[in-house]
Amino acid sequence: MRSAPHLVVRLLSVNPFFAGLAHDALAKIAAICLPRHLAAHEVLFLKGDPGDGLYAIRHGRIRIGTTDDAGQQMTMNLLGGGDVFGEIALLDGRARSADAIALEDTEMFFVPRRDFLNLLDNEPLIAIRLIELLCERLRGMSERMEDTAFLPAASRLARRIDVLITDYGSELHISQEELAALTGVTRETVNRQLQRWKQVGILSLGRGRLVIHNVDSFRRLAKTGAI
Repeated sequence: MRSAPHLVVRLLSVNPFFAGLAHDALAKIAAICLPRHLAAHEVLFLKGDPGDGLYAIRHGRIRIGTTDDAGQQMTMNLLGGGDVFGEIALLDGRARSADAIALEDTEMFFVPRRDFLNLLDNEPLIAIRLIELLCERLRGMSERMEDTAFLPAASRLARRIDVLITDYGSELHISQEELAALTGVTRETVNRQLQRWKQVGILSLGRGRLVIHNVDSFRRLAKTGAI
């Protein structure tokens, strides 16, 4: 069952991916959106599944990652409200390149690939926005590769936490294993650095949770590398 179009238009209008599109274009996208609910820990898709469309998260969290032959998991990204994913499969129709699993109850909109491609034929501005999103993702990947190559582990961890603060605020519900996977360091390295920041009062820690006490100060640390 499709969502009420006026509700979807309102939600799309504040989504970073769709922001800036004319109301008529948003209405056309809303007309092809399908609501999707995932319970906590429910699998949305697995690597190799058919690439059948795009997802936009209304609220909740999705973990994007892969699992190797030995069963070890690697977290590639954590996504929350306002994030869009699946754009590569949306364009090329090939198999999914990673797993997507809900970390908590999650509400999303699903844009079917076939319907969306038909829409692009008549709405070039939407195509341009999609290209911009892909460019942003490529730049982000390049920056992360550069960080991994040149920055010390503490600086990489600080920058990754800074990105998460932008998305989720000063209270982050994330495990040290997930932070390690996102940063490209060991869990022991993450724990050691977080404990140092805790000792000087930058943040406090809980089970699967950390709270940044002064976001502005932390961001200055992340940018200057004075950590």
